[in-house]
Amino acid sequence: MRTALAILDEHGAAAVSLRAIAERLGVRMNSVLWHAKSRARLGELMADAIIGGVSLEGLPAGWRERAAEIVRRYRGALLAHRDGAAVVTGTYAAEPATLDVAEALVGALLDGGMAERDAAWTCWSLIYFTLGLTQEEQAAPARFTRELEVGDRPALRRVLPELSVDSFAERFEYGLDRLL
Repeated sequence: MRTALAILDEHGAAAVSLRAIAERLGVRMNSVLWHAKSRARLGELMADAIIGGVSLEGLPAGWRERAAEIVRRYRGALLAHRDGAAVVTGTYAAEPATLDVAEALVGALLDGGMAERDAAWTCWSLIYFTLGLTQEEQAAPARFTRELEVGDRPALRRVLPELSVDSFAERFEYGLDRLL
């Protein structure tokens, strides 16, 4: 996974493949396939390795502050790797690090008095919101090379200044606060 993440950070998600890993390690493809049986499995393992960057140490005691800090750290782990959010979004990684983060987040929400369904669905909402916004943020330099033209759409023209590229951190905090 260290090699896969190194390729990811150097060249982006499109460059990561079982073959590229084998070449970087100087081994045969079968050696890599023994550890990750398929491209999909490689994605799951990479996603879990990325989420493994979320420290669950030293979290605040209060449920709301704890949940917010877990989600902030989750975003930080995604941003720590080029295309990190795209890699995680493309998987359903029911792996140890991912499950540990979900356990901590759901636990915080349950400690706040949420019913089981509300805690589970709020967890999903927080994760999906964070993945989506972070994926947009990581793609922003390539996507926002020119002024966005909204045409004859007065509502969009009115709010366009509020959707500036520089506002990802602020939008993240706003959404996190609203969801919690």
